[in-house]
Amino acid sequence: TMSAGSSCTSVPGQKQRRSSRRSGHTPGRDSPALSALGDFQTLPLEIFQMVLNYLSVKDISMLSMVSKTISGRLINYISTSSGSRRLLLQDFHSPELPGRREGASILEHYKALGLLLKRCTLLLPTRDRLKYVHKVLSGVSCFKLNGCSSPLHCLGLQCYGVFLQILTAGWDELECHRVFNFLWDLSNLARKVQTVVSSKPGSARRLELRIRLYCRGVLLSPGSHRSDSAFWLTRILKPWPMVNQARLLYIIFGPVSSRDGHVVWQKMVEGPTDETSLKGLADAIKLLYGTEAREWTADDVISLVDELSVVPQEWLMENNARLLLLSGNSICFTFMASKAVNGRAVELARLMVFMALVCEKDLYCMDWAVKMMQKVCKVFSTPWERNNFLQCLENTFAHMLMDMLQAVLAGERDEEDSSFLNLFHLVNAQANFHKEILYMAMGSNNGT
Repeated sequence: TMSAGSSCTSVPGQKQRRSSRRSGHTPGRDSPALSALGDFQTLPLEIFQMVLNYLSVKDISMLSMVSKTISGRLINYISTSSGSRRLLLQDFHSPELPGRREGASILEHYKALGLLLKRCTLLLPTRDRLKYVHKVLSGVSCFKLNGCSSPLHCLGLQCYGVFLQILTAGWDELECHRVFNFLWDLSNLARKVQTVVSSKPGSARRLELRIRLYCRGVLLSPGSHRSDSAFWLTRILKPWPMVNQARLLYIIFGPVSSRDGHVVWQKMVEGPTDETSLKGLADAIKLLYGTEAREWTADDVISLVDELSVVPQEWLMENNARLLLLSGNSICFTFMASKAVNGRAVELARLMVFMALVCEKDLYCMDWAVKMMQKVCKVFSTPWERNNFLQCLENTFAHMLMDMLQAVLAGERDEEDSSFLNLFHLVNAQANFHKEILYMAMGSNNGT
């Protein structure tokens, strides 16, 4: 009986062991960590990493979502020398990369890499995620503020910017604050910005250029949502006094030389400029004045525009008027209304004349200027203040015409004959401005 019993208990065990061998399992292979690898558990780590070399970055990113175990293996792969060579492309100075699909760009590659690292580090605290990402990217010199010897012809900072844009998408504001502080400290930007905003404009041209390219490429990455851009621009500007904010805004968004990329500090002082030179500044002002920039009041933005108009010296009034026109109706009216409320009628009248002149030169509809004047007139609290402003407006037209006429009669001409052209534009501006007023008055009378 005992022998029969022993045989009965041993046979099932033997069958079970044979069954295990047939199924390809060995003791310990069914642990949760290994089973999370799925079919990859049969592959040695080296073969697994070789397989990854045949997958696109987007496919590897999808694979990272399968399980925590696979994600951990991918993190290890990224840190290996073969993984770094594969993923951290560094040919930022050539438009075409060897071995890449036609039409694929290095910017798209770093977008995909940003998503991969976002998914791989999903379960880590923000501080640890940033440390890991920095460890992975630290070997890429073109991602550093002073890392590239030819920054104007390098896509490195833009690639870093789109990488961070994808990595931080959806993070809450506290996490984004940590990202900014991490980058600010990593690049030692506080000391560098302090140097350029406290030095004579243009005395640290190379550093100005580096700060401009880093802020525009990394922190204010093109294609970012307006709310994100407003957040990063606020972080860049807010630590500084208003006068330094204006200087920094000019460094980041002001006009630059087409030859060497350095900031052109005298552009707004020496003569009338064009829309291209002012567009970056106008877009930044619109961003700060918009609803996305919650930390900025209307008074803050007006004060910033006021400070900007004397960087590095007082701008020509025509350039002030052009900046306000490009900044949009709301900021333009708010800026002018503040002068009306503060009793600065002469300044307001002069600004209004130059707005009419810019409308004439840049082919804007003159009725816009007239409607803006009409709207501003409603801000004055008494009829006397309104009439005084209108008198100042007509006096300004007359004085400017006389000054320009004297310049023409004195023979003050250059290659472009600018004195005569200025007179021509101002005469037409005055005529068209008053024509629109007559249309408005006659239309109003006919309506009654």
